[in-house]
Amino acid sequence: MTAQIELSGVNKHYGAYHALKDIDLSIHKGSFTALIGPSGCGKSTLLRSLAGLESISTGTLKIAGEVMTRVPPRKRDVAMVFQSYALYPHMTVEENLTYSLRIRGTPKAQAKKAAAEVAVTTGLSHLLGRYPRELSGGQRQRVAMSRAIIRHPKAFLFDEPLSNLDAALRVHMRKEIRALHDRLGATSVYVTHDQIEAMTMADHVVVMRAGVIEQQGRPLDLYDKPLNKFVAGFIGSPAMNFIPAVGGEDGRSLVLDLGQRQSVDLGYAVQAGRKLIAGLRPEHIAIAPPDGAMLKVPVAVVESTGAATHLTTATAPELAVVVNGRAGHFAGEMVGLNFSPAQLHLFDAQTDLRI
Repeated sequence: MTAQIELSGVNKHYGAYHALKDIDLSIHKGSFTALIGPSGCGKSTLLRSLAGLESISTGTLKIAGEVMTRVPPRKRDVAMVFQSYALYPHMTVEENLTYSLRIRGTPKAQAKKAAAEVAVTTGLSHLLGRYPRELSGGQRQRVAMSRAIIRHPKAFLFDEPLSNLDAALRVHMRKEIRALHDRLGATSVYVTHDQIEAMTMADHVVVMRAGVIEQQGRPLDLYDKPLNKFVAGFIGSPAMNFIPAVGGEDGRSLVLDLGQRQSVDLGYAVQAGRKLIAGLRPEHIAIAPPDGAMLKVPVAVVESTGAATHLTTATAPELAVVVNGRAGHFAGEMVGLNFSPAQLHLFDAQTDLRI
């Protein structure tokens, strides 16, 4: 069973602190929605409010069309997967899986059968007799997910489930979680501080800051058309470069301030004299010989990963540049930078809004 989740005008107060501010959000049935933002943005508070672990101060929460705003957690029929796994250390994997069924009065044989079926789905069949201390981090996370699946909830709520794992295992587990979501046809809400997780796993991404939804939409829409400077800088890795700029006197160029002013022909109209912030992603910059390039900059740092080379310029502000392969550049070198004006993002310098 899966369900749509609706939040309308949801607020959460902790005394004078306003943690969630007029949240309106539709999480479609069967979708994988990621809540993302910096620490303290309200994403975990929002998830806990869906689960009933935090009360909603004002507003309405509906799950599968039913108002759940004041309904206790056990009656909401949602399952939460925690960062800490929250497994019972004195119980075997099978006992951890069947615990919620047993306290509901499910016959022992039926509960064991359900555990065996879920274990096949999550690859735990050979581990049912083990204790949590005998499992790896990834295996513990699969047990935590299996314990949620066995309940057949209306929605799965994930609270940063991969943050305790090493980098390689996180990559593996995010593919497992997404594949499991697709097999179950579930409604999943996933909180993470890692925008790579959000971009690669989710159908729908919700970017939050200071208790407010800044932007929501498909991952690549947020990457291609961020509504403001905050979203532009948060989505994408390495982060977008931001350069103070002003509209050129000819109405078609942009004067960039990189310690010294450099003019770039945009090929489209921009208000003369308007103060702007130019955003340019590191992967959208190409290195070229200085003569004839759009920008001429000195190199401060060169970092090679083998597959790619990361350059940082000795400018103010500094620019990050990513090029495929081994570029062969060195600190102190003067290089040229080219980019397509179509890939330049312009934001109003006062409001930070996209223009």
